Amino acid sequence: MDYIRIANIEHPLFRAMHDLMKDVFPPEEVLEYSLWKEPLEDPGIRVFVAVHEGKVVGTTEYRYYNDFQVAMTDFTIIGQAGLGIGRFLARKRWEDLQALAEASGRPMLGMFAEIYDPYQIENHAFGGVKPMDPYVRREVLSHLGYKRLAFSYVHPSWENNGEAVEGLDLCFLPTDEERAGVPAPLVVEFLTRYYEVLANKPAKWNEMIEELKRRDTVALLPI
Repeated sequence: MDYIRIANIEHPLFRAMHDLMKDVFPPEEVLEYSLWKEPLEDPGIRVFVAVHEGKVVGTTEYRYYNDFQVAMTDFTIIGQAGLGIGRFLARKRWEDLQALAEASGRPMLGMFAEIYDPYQIENHAFGGVKPMDPYVRREVLSHLGYKRLAFSYVHPSWENNGEAVEGLDLCFLPTDEERAGVPAPLVVEFLTRYYEVLANKPAKWNEMIEELKRRDTVALLPI
């Protein structure tokens, strides 16, 4: 299996990657095809596909913030069961992030990820791919070491229509397994930068940010 970076919209594998996203994720989670041009050309955004026998069978997008010393996994898609795609993507991504942190001269504190809460949502089929089932994914991410940040989370829709997307938790994979919380200012700064590309912020998102600003720390809880 090959781990191949896609850095422009003209890449011959990008269409297959985007089609895989549309097959698996609900519409509000998928950026429109043409709007990918600038993100793909951003050197800080890293988009890779897993290619097996010439076919795109998985993909992941992530980024590393040197000033925050944290990473963010935007998404991970497993397109087929029985190939070890999830483990392959997780291992390759972690190796890449460790190299980026080492190059920055400061250690990585951990990695954020948005995780669907299947106990809140029941209607996402995720393309019928069983490894993408929210119950399965949540347990896998728990095994990897992710923990839930203790606040009620929403995010702006990637359709940029001002709607709030609910039914997810914001989680964090600390490099120090004994870490009990994350500084609230770091969470606020991270979310503000991460979603600055979306101009239409829902009221619920703004209220969430204001509530976080009144905290010192956000606890990490099991998922």
